[in-house]
Amino acid sequence: MQTNIPWFTNSTLFELARRGQRLTHIALVVPMSLVIPLVSQFAAIPVILVMFLRFGNIETLLNMKGVSVLEAAFWMSAQLVSSFIFIYIILWFWLYLFEKRPFWTLGYKLKNAAMQYGRGFLFGALMFAGAVAILAAFGSVQLEQGDPSAQGFPALGAVPLVLIGWIVQGGAEEVLMRGWALPVIGARTRPWIGLLVSSVLFALLHLLNPGLSVIAMVNLALFGVFAGLYAMREGSLWGISALHAVWNWVQGNFFGFEVSGTTANGGTVFNLMETGADWLTGGSFGPEGGVAVTLVLVLGTAFLALWPSNPPTETSAN
Repeated sequence: MQTNIPWFTNSTLFELARRGQRLTHIALVVPMSLVIPLVSQFAAIPVILVMFLRFGNIETLLNMKGVSVLEAAFWMSAQLVSSFIFIYIILWFWLYLFEKRPFWTLGYKLKNAAMQYGRGFLFGALMFAGAVAILAAFGSVQLEQGDPSAQGFPALGAVPLVLIGWIVQGGAEEVLMRGWALPVIGARTRPWIGLLVSSVLFALLHLLNPGLSVIAMVNLALFGVFAGLYAMREGSLWGISALHAVWNWVQGNFFGFEVSGTTANGGTVFNLMETGADWLTGGSFGPEGGVAVTLVLVLGTAFLALWPSNPPTETSAN
């Protein structure tokens, strides 16, 4: 069947997935995609134990109250890295032992990597800033008075440190969902099935997050669709990994919102709070649980789907 969207039906990601000796069956992909992140969280236990010994009580460990902003940023980054690093390691072992292909085939070709990563970083920052602009237009966001030592100028040295953790976290979720689950399922069945299933799985990963709502679940699935299309169109994970990381970083440590229901310690450049209706602002889940982000994701997805692609070069018939 002919198609005028070759980047969707014949994305490089599907070609890379087929380079192994076998493709994991969807009956394994689905449970593994949910179990691997849960298993990876246990790797943070040593970090949490060290933090408990350092601070002596759970309350300080959770909110970092009374801790210098630089140290709080260090521990925030350490928790993110330790909680998600094993996703990369488990996938590496699975590809090596079962699918028999190298890790870079998950979408990490070196060609144009820097350009794609930088572009994704810029797009992620602009997209979330767009959601904040929508909230501001509705009068649903304002500055919040917080710890002066952990916001604004005093936090500028700490905020970049937390980015290291967000880079590991965002990349881990992308390599699992858009680098592995989507291409493997899409290569075995249909591209749209891979996109749909991976997007639903991505939303399900957040079921235990505090403050979760119906709109939040819809937005998480929408982000999955957007991220899948981005990765498929680019044929790479570099861009969407950067976009995901900076989206969370800007949300939590630039604007000071909750990130999927959790507080981002380590300082914030601006300390904003939502003041409007939860359906618009997201309430305790953060902006990702509100319609402002829904609008940004719908516009971003439409842009990816409708923006004209370069005409395919002529190739010999198969």
